[in-house]
Amino acid sequence: MPDGIKTVIGFDFGSHSIGVAVGQTVTRLASPLDAIKNNDWKRIEGLLNEWHPQQLIVGLPLDMEGGEQEISSRAHRFGRQLEGRFGIKTTLVDERLTTREAYQMAIESGHRKTKAEIDSLSALLITESWLRDYDQP
Repeated sequence: MPDGIKTVIGFDFGSHSIGVAVGQTVTRLASPLDAIKNNDWKRIEGLLNEWHPQQLIVGLPLDMEGGEQEISSRAHRFGRQLEGRFGIKTTLVDERLTTREAYQMAIESGHRKTKAEIDSLSALLITESWLRDYDQP
């Protein structure tokens, strides 16, 4: 892989399902993947083996004032577990309003979306947020 290209996988952590997206630093764009069930470590491992990311991104749910909520600690734990299990650098990113924006995107597309598709659109937004801030080497 040439210098400067980095594949990332982003996760929108939820208590029942986790939205997933894959992105690349060259284009700074992401694509949604199928959402997975929470704690489906075998599926996560399969995604990592398929895409070979050098960075993982986890959405950090914060309240509107930027404070942490009950689910925030679970997202922190998920991020630590990802990094510990797979040895891939994992970063948490503020995910405020991504679900609302994902629903808006679904409405504007004119296609009815499932909850899993909304979760993965949220993961796309989280991933692209990180990619916008990524400094190329």
